Order: sequence, then structure tokens, then C-alpha cells
Amino acid sequence: MKDNIKLSDMSRQDRKPLTHLENKDLKPLPYPLEDPSKDHEWTPLSDQAKAKYECSLDDTCAVNIPQPKNRQEEDELVAKFLSGLDKLFTRENNWTFLQPLLLTMEHCAKCQTCSEACHVYEASGFNELYRPIFRSEIMRRIYFKHVKHGSLVSAWQHGDVVVNWPLVARLIELSYRCNLCRRCAQTCPIGADNGLVAHELRKLFSQEMGIAAKELHDTGSMLQLKVGSSTGMNAEVVKDNIEFIDEDMTEKTGIEVKTPWDVEGADVLLIHNAGEILAWPENPGAFALILNAAGIRWTLSSEIAGYDSINYGLWYDDAQFARVAIKHAEAAKKLGVKKIVLGECGHAHKSLSVIADRVLTGDLNIPRESSMTLLRDIVMNGRIHLDPSRNDFPVTLHDPCNMVRLMGVVEPQREIIRKICPRFREMEPHGVDNYCCGGGSGFAIMSGNNFRDWRFHVAGRKKLEQILNAFADCMDPSIPKYLCAPCSNCKGQFRDMLAYYDLWENHRILYGGLVELIVNAMVDAKPGFIEWEWH
Repeated sequence: MKDNIKLSDMSRQDRKPLTHLENKDLKPLPYPLEDPSKDHEWTPLSDQAKAKYECSLDDTCAVNIPQPKNRQEEDELVAKFLSGLDKLFTRENNWTFLQPLLLTMEHCAKCQTCSEACHVYEASGFNELYRPIFRSEIMRRIYFKHVKHGSLVSAWQHGDVVVNWPLVARLIELSYRCNLCRRCAQTCPIGADNGLVAHELRKLFSQEMGIAAKELHDTGSMLQLKVGSSTGMNAEVVKDNIEFIDEDMTEKTGIEVKTPWDVEGADVLLIHNAGEILAWPENPGAFALILNAAGIRWTLSSEIAGYDSINYGLWYDDAQFARVAIKHAEAAKKLGVKKIVLGECGHAHKSLSVIADRVLTGDLNIPRESSMTLLRDIVMNGRIHLDPSRNDFPVTLHDPCNMVRLMGVVEPQREIIRKICPRFREMEPHGVDNYCCGGGSGFAIMSGNNFRDWRFHVAGRKKLEQILNAFADCMDPSIPKYLCAPCSNCKGQFRDMLAYYDLWENHRILYGGLVELIVNAMVDAKPGFIEWEWH
């Protein structure tokens, strides 16, 4: 249902959703999913969710915002929001992102270049609610009215908006309809960053109002700081799992694999996304085999957060981000390693390699490197022997946003794949122009209520189109195909989305990481490391 949504609708007092998406509204998909009547129907919100939570944005509920008990509680929440907004625009409270935020607030030309770049807006059938500047324009009007204390002339110049609880509640949900992929910022002629606006709103809601997606905060960064891993695994459990992985790798490859723990003075501290250890154990196992075979002096750390590179604070709360990043650096400092190498996790790359420069100073400013560049040096310098014919099947490469567009790590993984995968084909577009998998900014672990349907139908739709187009010449189920995704978060999205659309069962599209392809091509390993079965 395409609604003529206006900015003023965000302040509407009724609890009727501003829009309601249906399959017929969405961007069409290519073969074999071109028939919209065969697409999954959306799961309706339960009456219980509607009665308990604020769900008046788009008939989808991601954040589980409790409904205020009375008007007084509504007014208190609005006051907290406005107080937090003031803090966002002060140097002492937001020195990290104030400059680009001000640029975005004060200089947007409304040229809509960002709209053409947004996969969510396109996938939704160009629904006005998901246009990148819709969210930013709401915040911009509030900024000029309540932060700059604009006059009637300012309201005429910049537009006005009524700030009430319905608007704030809808804005909370709307901040979680953006993957923070920053494709909009990359394409903006003046560098305005609508993704940053969504991030800053999430931060405000978390720090000032105590509202955040529970998967990111309660069972995410808080659990990691308390236990050591957002999976809930402490060091002893992780060690037991790694020992089992080593044994399994030794049996599968015929090469003895032993993971070193807490080696002082090692050249490399490798930090995995702990989700790999549980969901994709072949990935940390492949890393161990490759680093050992290449003669790298490396280690894992058993310190709090030292064995889990996840930093969900990146997506919603700078304070939580800083706490986790410091734990990572402290683990490396304690062992006296020469550098930290980040495994296949895109947001961990950006968190510790780029954003952490703002908080890791002095002896905590330990060199950090992407595993993509280290693996590239190992492969291209002949430190392990590889046979490309072992990877003689169609392969395409997904570019994790945080690693590629937001860090510029584009070519190392491609050099490897070109060398070891003779039937490699690129998605279009690719590199820094890639599209998000749809699981970015935490969506891959968010499936409450009916948000899972929105994640696949809307957030992941453009990437799904890219995957189907990349394999268009070999969709026959007799041909196994490999979607290489060197990011744990992206793999979580692909696991769920490919299963949602039965693309493994019906068309044999498998997903996995980069190191698995390297081990599969290793001459010294038994053939057939990649098992053509669903993970």
C-alpha cells in the first residue's frame, strides 16, 4: 500500500501505522523469485505486541518500546529526548561525530541523490517513509526549532514539526529501518550522512532514554562485557569448543591443527567474532590451519572480550562501544603482542581498526590489521601451496559494508579469489559501490515480532537480487554455487535469507567465508574441505 506520507504524519496522535507494506508494493525480484504471488506472506503483528508496544510506524516492531502509562510519562520521555538532542550538538558530549552531524543538519540540498543510492528505499517500492532524508528532515526541523531555538522565520525557512510522544516513538523505530551502510553518504555531493543521523538517534535513545534493541544491548554488548562474549560463552567454554574444532579440522584435512592460547609476545593476536565458533566452526578452524601452515607466530586470548571481536556498541551507543574496544586492547596489551588481526567480521574491522582510534591512546594504541591483508600476503607470496582446480565451481563475492566501503579494504580478498577460484564472477555493482546484505547495523541478529519479514523482504532484497543475477547463468540445482561472505554478521543474514527463499534446497546456493575457500584449495589438505550441505 503506497501511502502519501507527509512529515507531519509523524506527530499523528492515533496509533494507526503510517504505512503497511505488502509484497505487491516491493521491488520485483529476478528469476527464480520473479512471481510475487509465490513470495512469503508477511507475519502480522500479534494483538499482544500491538497492545504492549509502540508499533505505529509501519506495522513492524523492532525495538519493543513499551507504551507509556499516561500523559505525564509521555511528556517525561519527550523531555528526555529533547535534552539528549541538545547534548548531541555540544562538543563536550559528542566531540566524535559533531562536525559531520552539523554538516548534515545545516547543508542538505535535498537533491535526492541519496535516495537513488538507498537499497531500503528502492526495495520498498520507493515508499516515502524509507527515503533517506525523511528521517533526517524530521531531525533537522527539530534541530532548528529546539536546539537553535529558531523563530517563526526559521520555521518558515526550515519547516516546522510538532514534537510529541507519537513522533518520538516513531522516530525510535525509524532509526532501526536503516542498515547504516553509508551508501547515501558516499554518493552525497557535499558529504551529508543520513546514516550518521540514524546512528546518532539510536545513541540518543540508548544513552538518554534507556531504549535500544535488546539484541544489541541486553544480550549484546552488556553480555559481552559481563561474560566475555555476546554468545554467552566464557573463556573455558570457548577453549573447549576450539579444542573440538582443532580435532575436527585435523580429521577433515589430514593436517594436524593446534590453536595456541595466551602466547606472550606473539606476532599476531587473532580475534574472531565468537558467533563463528558456534555457528561456523570451520571458519576459525581454517584460520588456525592457514596461520600455522604459513609459519605465523599467533595466538588467541582468554581475557574478557579477548576472544570475541564483536562490538555492537558501534551501531547504537558510543559509550558501550568504547568499553568493549578498551577490553580488546587490554587483552592485546597484557600479552604484549605486536599487532591485532581481525577475523572475518566487518563491523569488528571498523570498530577496532577505525573508530577505536578515538579512544585507544598511549599504550593501548596497538597496531590493528585486517585478516584480508594478512591472508593476501600469505596466498600471493606462496607461503602455502594451492590448487585452484579444487575450487572449480561458480563463486561470487559479497563486500561487507564496514570492511569495504567504510574502510577501503577492497582488493586483498579479490586477489585471493582470482588466484584460487577459476569461475569467479563479480556482483554488480561491487567494491565500494556494493549493497548491504540487509543484516547490517544489527539486523542480522534481530528477529523479534515480525521484523524478520521486513529484514528479508526490504533490507535484504537488493542484495538478494545481486546474488541471483550473479548466478543467473548457472541456477540449475545440479551446479553448486558459493557465495563468499568474509563477515560473520553478513553470513548470519545470508543463512537466514537463503533459507527463507529455499535457495539452497532449490538452486544449491551455499554461503561461507574466504578462509574456507583457501583451505579447500590447499594441496597439502585432503580434497573436499567445503562440504556441499546446508550450514
